[in-house]
Amino acid sequence: QEGGDKSEDELKSLSQAPAMETLGSPENSPEERLPPEGSRLRATAWRVLMNALLFSLLLASSVLLVYAFRNCGPGACQRQVCWDLRALYLASGNSSVDPCTDFFSFVCGKTNRSSDSFQALAEENKSQLRRILEAQGSWRPGSGEEKAFQFYSSCMDTHTIEASGTGPLKQVIEELGGWRISGNWTSLDFNQTLRLLMSQYGHFPFFRAYLEPHEITSHTPVIQIDPPEFDVPLQQEQEQKVDAQIFREYLKYLNQLGNLLGGDPVKVQEHASLSISITSRLFRFRRPLEKQQAQGKVDQMVTIDQLQEMAPAIDWLSCLQATFTPMSLSPSQPLMVHDLEYLKNMSQLVEELVLTHRDFLQSHMILGLVGTLSPALDSKFQNARRELRQKLRELTEQPPMPARPRWMKCVEETGTFFEPTLAALFVQEAFGPRTQSAAMKLFMAIKNALITHLRSLPWMNEETREKAQNKVTQLQVEMGAPEWALKPEPTRQEYNDIQLGPSFLQSFLSCVRALQARTVQSFLQPFPNHRWKVSPWAVSAYYSVPDHVVVFPAGLLQPPFFHPGYPRAVNFGAVGSIMARELSQVFYELLLPEDCPDCSPRALQRELLCLEHHYASFQSPDRSFFNGSRRFLENAADVGALTIALQAYRESLLRHYGETILPSLELSPQQIFFQSYAQVMCSRPSSQDSNHTHSPAPLRVHGPVSSTSMFAQHFSCPRGALLNPASRCQIW
Repeated sequence: QEGGDKSEDELKSLSQAPAMETLGSPENSPEERLPPEGSRLRATAWRVLMNALLFSLLLASSVLLVYAFRNCGPGACQRQVCWDLRALYLASGNSSVDPCTDFFSFVCGKTNRSSDSFQALAEENKSQLRRILEAQGSWRPGSGEEKAFQFYSSCMDTHTIEASGTGPLKQVIEELGGWRISGNWTSLDFNQTLRLLMSQYGHFPFFRAYLEPHEITSHTPVIQIDPPEFDVPLQQEQEQKVDAQIFREYLKYLNQLGNLLGGDPVKVQEHASLSISITSRLFRFRRPLEKQQAQGKVDQMVTIDQLQEMAPAIDWLSCLQATFTPMSLSPSQPLMVHDLEYLKNMSQLVEELVLTHRDFLQSHMILGLVGTLSPALDSKFQNARRELRQKLRELTEQPPMPARPRWMKCVEETGTFFEPTLAALFVQEAFGPRTQSAAMKLFMAIKNALITHLRSLPWMNEETREKAQNKVTQLQVEMGAPEWALKPEPTRQEYNDIQLGPSFLQSFLSCVRALQARTVQSFLQPFPNHRWKVSPWAVSAYYSVPDHVVVFPAGLLQPPFFHPGYPRAVNFGAVGSIMARELSQVFYELLLPEDCPDCSPRALQRELLCLEHHYASFQSPDRSFFNGSRRFLENAADVGALTIALQAYRESLLRHYGETILPSLELSPQQIFFQSYAQVMCSRPSSQDSNHTHSPAPLRVHGPVSSTSMFAQHFSCPRGALLNPASRCQIW
């Protein structure tokens, strides 16, 4: 209570104190209850301020929402490589063409280059090698790097080569015993001359002999014997009139060679004519591949002893031993012979000529050698050979070959002879760890997409599907370069067996001999890994059946096909589809019903027929849609490559945030994917080889893109358009 009384006293005291007037007080009049004028102004200003602030907040929110909506999509890649790629796409594409009816022209319509996309990339890689070889650097005296740079420099020194004239070449001819064309000839034993040509000069006038990995055990070498490569482009079914014109041009060329070497014009004409006769007879000895296949005699394994009995004019053991030193050969050494009947007939011809026209046989071999050595001779010999090739291309209705600059020839020769050194330097320059890591991640994404995709193929039963998935899982990959070239330091290859100078021809021949010995030695050394078939700067990927490994050289993993800074759509569309295509070759045998007994035959046959009809709906420049089972397999691989690469790209979008696009190109990421796929195929129709197993470039684009509904969806193609058919196949 005491507390309550105190509260009442406090309330009384508060009521007696000067009171604060309140608006709701009943004692105040209406006028007294109004706020003063300043208070009303402040209240109005406050309301205006609050409204303005609210409006500003709403406006800012709207701007932020618009900005967010505009930027929630992919941003533009602003790296220089992306701008360069954009420029390439704009330079090659023709945006006036409807992509739904002619996507090839939409992407490649302005391509005026004489080469295709792969050739353009190969030339760019050679330019990269040129920059390396022409860069100023200090190398350890006698090192492989120094010799490679010296060889390239001497190749480019045309003034010294021209000043040497025919002297170095005449010296070579004298070492071989000379020839009657010049009046000085020492009749050496035929097999002695042949042995020198094969082992010291890398020239094989009557047959080719080289080492190859064994078909089954790839780490075991086998000596392969093939018919020779002829300078004249003869065909078995060619018209006699065309043959006569070809031989006329070739005779003119051989006469030029003899005259350049100071021969008597009458003797030159006589010896050149008989040389052509020898070439013609050798060519007729060759049997068409179809005939060999029908007889089951394409490649036959024989021993040196057995071949000696069947083709006795050649001292096989002596010639092969000299060529493949330091291999130790014996009469029981097995050989793989391609076209044994040719070798038998060739031997009879040689025996005949040794008895009746040994001097003409000598001239035939030397004239062939001059052609082989032409890259190392002066401009007169090179011009004569270039004119011959251009004329022969005209006669065989092939497009003319563009003139190649001197530096490109020198880069190629240096790369051939000093590949280990240049490989290491190229990889250091063009295939760093970031590029290697990005390429490997791309491959793994493609590989995983293929394994997943195999589950949805209707023509595979469970047993076949499991085998196929295991095969992909066990597949090995080699990326960029062989292991030795990926080391931090350039390979310390000394090349002690190469002696440069005093003339470029002598340097060239020293490199020929060293390369041959190095090749043989590499086959004799233990080689646990896959032996590469291409240089690291090459642009050709491949699948090795014996080693079950796919190879993607560093030269392929370059702009405009690949770069770590590109939008993922570019890399998946270009190199990703190339990777998927090589993987699809693992299953070539499954696509032929007779080779896949565990497949569902009815479902597979239905899809095969569907694909054939699908491709037949397009007009092909050569009017050939399949051209046998090989072209069919290539068409199926093209479809599979795009399907797998597209699936891998779509899966990458789900796993990774932040896709980009090319700047100022108005293409979505998915459209860029298809654009990059087609860009790889860009080429002029005239560059298509009619005998090539691939379909023409437009068909290689239209066939696959029309096989997926995603293309039509992202380019808004109307139903029934050429590239948006009513139904699609599911071979892949």
